[in-house]
Amino acid sequence: MQRTGCSKRALPLLVIATLSLTACGTAPSRPVVVCPPVAAYDRAFQARLADEIKRLPPGAALERAMLDYARLRDQAQACLA
Repeated sequence: MQRTGCSKRALPLLVIATLSLTACGTAPSRPVVVCPPVAAYDRAFQARLADEIKRLPPGAALERAMLDYARLRDQAQACLA
């Protein structure tokens, strides 16, 4: 007994049924955006930080890292808006 004829007819029907069901999903998906929290610093801490930054040696690596961090903070704050 051969079943090849049955499976040859069933495959196109299966494909059509699958495509028909996936076409029903018309709602567009929205990406999930997660904004990182931004730490708040009081004035006393900001003054201390500014003083320590002023005392860094010229060309200190920490200066560049702080600039990168400031950019990331700005981006995180824009994300929350």
